[in-house]
Amino acid sequence: MPTINDIAVKLGVSKSTVSKALNNAADVSETLKKRILETAVEIGYEKNRIRKDSSKKLCILVENMDYENPMGFGYEIVIGFKQLAVPAGWEVDTIHMTEELQKMVSYDMFMLEHKYQGAFIVGFSLIDPWMKDFKSSNKPAVLYDNYIPENPRTAYVGVNNDEGFDMAIAHLKSLGHKTIGYLGGSLESHVTISRYNAYLHSMEKHGFCIDKSLTGCSYFISECTQKYLPVLLKKHVTAILCSHDSLANAVITHCMQLKYNVPDDISIIGFDDAPFSAYTMPGLTTIRQDRNALGRCGYYALSSLLNKTSISSLLLRAEFIERGSTSKVKKIC
Repeated sequence: MPTINDIAVKLGVSKSTVSKALNNAADVSETLKKRILETAVEIGYEKNRIRKDSSKKLCILVENMDYENPMGFGYEIVIGFKQLAVPAGWEVDTIHMTEELQKMVSYDMFMLEHKYQGAFIVGFSLIDPWMKDFKSSNKPAVLYDNYIPENPRTAYVGVNNDEGFDMAIAHLKSLGHKTIGYLGGSLESHVTISRYNAYLHSMEKHGFCIDKSLTGCSYFISECTQKYLPVLLKKHVTAILCSHDSLANAVITHCMQLKYNVPDDISIIGFDDAPFSAYTMPGLTTIRQDRNALGRCGYYALSSLLNKTSISSLLLRAEFIERGSTSKVKKIC
């Protein structure tokens, strides 16, 4: 278990200073207290030892996402949220949510039973039972990558998908690509729908003809690679945009199995900049989401809702990360 000494070494301060900050001593500056508490959260010290107000409880409800493994996509999102919430005196529980539990109890009842004042919702799809609850729920909820327009007690946090795809297609256009395909997840969540539409809008913006036969969407990565990818290759696409990095990595692998060279024969771009993306072969060109910042924005939005400030959407700017999976189109002799 992480210790006070681990925090002190990481920040280059004394153990006594760390101890004082954790106990809210008056002779430690507020700035240093904040840094120490954020670091404590980052290394896991907060789980059992940081003093929190038991009357101030928030929860992070996670579904369909790995948040316990440091290489998991949700890990930094959870850390970012806690790095702001814990220093503000909140007790934060991270809960693995299931569809079965959602069917057993309503969202508001769950929050009331556990005395949570607000929730950060991560990884839910449009078909989850509580997505209907959020349209009229009373307890504040901030949803990552999902948008509820009807309820002022909810907010949406995410990355600007239009901006991200615009940068990706501009990059491919600069490399001479003209036939650009798209593979994505099943259109059962706000984010998958948003990214699909972002691809279409950006293609039109950059003067490309919209051809929906160059797209394929499925919940299963295997269906995308085995059913839709061969169709795109037969139509001689020179580049493929993918809605997330796991799919992009699978597409790279499958293309190589089919004797296509990436990026010489076909360029591949992902989305998210997942922790593994820098280590694929070749390294994956992708659109980055700052996951720690997303978690912090989740807390910021929830804090605003709790203070009766109604926030609709809070979008981070996307960042384009160029690696080895894209290159200029080969000249055809």
